[in-house]
Amino acid sequence: MIRELSRKLHAGEITSAELTEQYIRKIEEVNPKLNAYVHLLYDRARADAARADEMLKAGRGSLLCGIPYALKSNICTEGIVTDCCSKMLEDYKPIYSSTIVEKLKNEGTVLLGKTNMDEFAMGSTSESSVYGAPKNPMDIRYSTGGSSGGSAAAVAADLAVFAIGSDTGGSVRQPAALCGVTGFSPSYGYVSRYGLIAYASSFDTIGILSASPEDAGIVFDAIKGKDKKDATSIDYENDLKVSGAPQKSDKKLAILSDFSEKTKELLKQYEVETEEVSIPYLSLALPAYYIIACAECSSNLGRYDGVRYGHRAKKFSDVDDMMVKSRSEGFGREVKKRIMLGTFVLQAGFYDDYYKKACMVREKLSAAFSEIFEKYDYIALPTAPDGHIRLGEKHDAVKMYLGDIATVPANLAGIPAVSVNAGKDENGLPIGLQIMAARGKDNELFKFAQKFSKGGRL
Repeated sequence: MIRELSRKLHAGEITSAELTEQYIRKIEEVNPKLNAYVHLLYDRARADAARADEMLKAGRGSLLCGIPYALKSNICTEGIVTDCCSKMLEDYKPIYSSTIVEKLKNEGTVLLGKTNMDEFAMGSTSESSVYGAPKNPMDIRYSTGGSSGGSAAAVAADLAVFAIGSDTGGSVRQPAALCGVTGFSPSYGYVSRYGLIAYASSFDTIGILSASPEDAGIVFDAIKGKDKKDATSIDYENDLKVSGAPQKSDKKLAILSDFSEKTKELLKQYEVETEEVSIPYLSLALPAYYIIACAECSSNLGRYDGVRYGHRAKKFSDVDDMMVKSRSEGFGREVKKRIMLGTFVLQAGFYDDYYKKACMVREKLSAAFSEIFEKYDYIALPTAPDGHIRLGEKHDAVKMYLGDIATVPANLAGIPAVSVNAGKDENGLPIGLQIMAARGKDNELFKFAQKFSKGGRL
């Protein structure tokens, strides 16, 4: 889709201003039903489009020049509300923009608005948002998934050509699967996290939601790379020498024994040979992930104390009372739960029993993935094995956390993973197929995943 729109823009068949107005009209019509966007930036979008048209006329336009996109509400934009869909950051306007926003601006892209999400990216249904849950364009009775639910809904309903989200344990891939679009989480460090409001820093990645793996690859090429403002970022080309890696003619595809039945069902429509493999300790991936993620969350969210920035209680007796009331009022139930879990596992006496063991599991899982990728090029598995969730449906925390069982292994290992729409279930709702690759094989992954993608947007 991006290539075709770019061709029309460069050929003068349509201007970015005209394209932007088309999307604005559609957002005005459809967004009230879907709640995908929470902050609409029409004035900014029109200014971006005018600038893009100037770049195109001057012959300086890139492949993304003039293309409208949506941005998750936990990625900083200078002077624009970036609230993580939480009362804690109500009306917070950063004084700087994230590296990814600056890179996309330099490409000439058009920012349409900020999208709905689970509060502080903590959740799997986007229902913890202070704005209420976004609705799945494929069937509004169902959840978009989370935490990048608004971004997935915007792309699925064609309210943006592509969207940017964040993926800590599947927060881009799972909603992409449930909404029938492509969701990509890169190798850890390949996209700068500067300006992304942190949840769990050693897992957080900035991901892409798009109509196809090809589109995701185009956006990835524009945003990847070393950033001096992010010490964990890596120079994709110069440091790892993988951008121009030769393509093998025969790709070996593995499926995990833990998900073999569902994976075979998804793959039977394709002519592809697979081999079944097992990963020791895979059953421990989910508890290890939640222990480490909640520990990092309790540390990262400690800064919201009513003193420096964020929500401050109006009535309090002293400084300690102000902090307690500010955090109690500002954070929602799910965020409080994860902060308390993280604080618990970091306590003296529990650190060795929980956090230290979880880190050991993470190391063993990473090593196991490395061993598999010495023999196989890719691993296939379902993105959301438990399927769709109805909005408002009561479900306990354990069941919700189990929804991440197929996505968190990639984040634990720091490897790239993409979810593509692989068809529909018996209710006519999208099914996601997830494909993982070895660290550094991001660009090869897009090309391989393209053969499995069935599109899916409205």
